[in-house]
Amino acid sequence: MNSPASATRALFATFALMTGVAASVQAQPKDFTLYGTVDLAVRRSSGLTPEHIPSRASHTGLSSGVADTSHWGVRGITPLGNSESVVFQLESGLRADTGSSEDSGTYFNRSSWIGLQAPWGRLTAGRHDTLLAQSLLSIDPLAQRMPDLNPNVTIAALGMHGLPADFGNTGTAGSAYRLNDSLLYTGRSGAYTTGIMYGFGEQAGGHSRSASAGLSLMWEEDGATLGGAYQRFKDADGRALNAWIIGTAYRSGNVRITASAARQDADTGAAERTRQHVYSLGTTWSPTQQSDWTLAYYRVTREQPFASTTEKDGFQRFVLLAQYRLSQRTRLYSAFDLTQWRHGYQGLGNKRRANGISVGMQYRF
Repeated sequence: MNSPASATRALFATFALMTGVAASVQAQPKDFTLYGTVDLAVRRSSGLTPEHIPSRASHTGLSSGVADTSHWGVRGITPLGNSESVVFQLESGLRADTGSSEDSGTYFNRSSWIGLQAPWGRLTAGRHDTLLAQSLLSIDPLAQRMPDLNPNVTIAALGMHGLPADFGNTGTAGSAYRLNDSLLYTGRSGAYTTGIMYGFGEQAGGHSRSASAGLSLMWEEDGATLGGAYQRFKDADGRALNAWIIGTAYRSGNVRITASAARQDADTGAAERTRQHVYSLGTTWSPTQQSDWTLAYYRVTREQPFASTTEKDGFQRFVLLAQYRLSQRTRLYSAFDLTQWRHGYQGLGNKRRANGISVGMQYRF
């Protein structure tokens, strides 16, 4: 028979165990979400490589992330009281055709941040999309879809800017779509959403080297959207890249119309500057709740110095994207794209025109 002392110790041990479990449960995020997109398509292209670089050849194959980048992530929110919460997000790109990570050097290459959320807005720290990139969701004709073929993603938002230097603390060569070591404030008041961003350069020899700062403002009401963003970047030598994008969208019934304009001015050398413009126009028609048809047009111009003259080249691209929803999470899609290069933008020996056809499937969880 157990003694009173043994019974007391057992009671205290049980109470401590129950308290620990309760505390552990209470500490779990109130909203913890695992999410992602798996996107695979068979694609046939002429005049473009599988990476969508100008080429003289044709290619047929299975590709990941044609309509939307394949990725997965986790996000959560834990209330602190007084209408304040801790929020976080970790997101990683993946290649669904091979099962490999999109970026072997950075696992959570798309998002990695933590912060506070309250009635005054949200303040987060870590790796974020720039304000240029965030503005595209509302004003881009394709709503950031077809990312590797979408000039608003690759050039206007600096996803693959093609400039001879790396601007901003991005961790990704040739891209300034996302920033490491950055602070992001987002606030909403009525129909207005404001963004303020600062990225630390973390370079020796000066705090401004590889640093970035930006502002955004978006107005959305009654199916109408108007807004844009401005961001300034520095490279490791202190040279500047100034970029802005502005656009509008309007939805009436089952039709959505969008238009945007973007520009970058980059200091690319001694008294030399490269300037790029991107213009877009598009419409989406949704004849049923299950289907969407989007026609998008993009025009890109580039001015860069050669010797004592300034050459201007570029391209125009048409994209037709059709989507059909099998369920809330699953959709089939097909896309046709046509690119016409101007003044040798495609490079010596490559085709003056490029086109591609994609047929794919996407699952979201």
